[in-house]
Amino acid sequence: MEIRVKLNWLQHNLPDGLLADAAWLERHRFSSSLRSKYVRHGWLDQPARGVYRRPPACLAARGEKGLRWQSVVISLQSLLGFAVAVGGRSALEQQGFAHYLASAGPREVHLYSDEILPGWVSKLKLDTRFVFHNAKRLFSGSNSAQGSLIRQPWGNSERPILMSGPERAILEMLDEVPRRETFHQADVLMEGLRNLSPRRLQTLLAGCRSVKVKRLFLWFAERHNHAWLKKLDLSGIDLGRGKRMLVRGGKLDTKFNITVPGNLDAGR
Repeated sequence: MEIRVKLNWLQHNLPDGLLADAAWLERHRFSSSLRSKYVRHGWLDQPARGVYRRPPACLAARGEKGLRWQSVVISLQSLLGFAVAVGGRSALEQQGFAHYLASAGPREVHLYSDEILPGWVSKLKLDTRFVFHNAKRLFSGSNSAQGSLIRQPWGNSERPILMSGPERAILEMLDEVPRRETFHQADVLMEGLRNLSPRRLQTLLAGCRSVKVKRLFLWFAERHNHAWLKKLDLSGIDLGRGKRMLVRGGKLDTKFNITVPGNLDAGR
């Protein structure tokens, strides 16, 4: 009788497709020996050491195959209580801003968090690779986060995915230029960001720790003559001092004191 009660509890509290780690199950009185028993009998599946889900057969009826990265992120956010958000290029892709950019190499999903995520996340067999970032490294204070994160529905899930809004996501992406993202990719994305919120941008830029990111963002905004740029109060944004060399052999923009590619328009 107890087994049936516990299985019914799992069915109602562990949604199809979501992951629960050992700590979560321990809190709900599923001991290590009990978890092992459930795995042996096929009542729980173990996609990686220390993490569990209801058997994949539960998902087959809905037409799902394998483990999706979205399910992993939703599990972390809504079931396990980790403060993590999809950000950077990944957030822009999910919101339809980067559909015209070809992805080079293995698909990556960028995650931003103030805390260390569990080790099992990187051991899951997925068709994507998670890239982890320390959210506090780029932004200071809690005010910069207010209003900069959005919740987006995914599939048939009743739990949305928390991700950076476009204003925050583009700053996160520019932080990766030119090491992981190219000037061309950033340029194409910035050209399409015509409807950003000046209010949210003002707060984010004021709380941004990276002089490079702020200068590069304003340079791209001016390059594409976005209307929202005129509504920003640049006197409240610390742009630092001195020059920043972002690309070797580039040209120096004397207004923002950054080196940028001299042939950025080539191939357009």
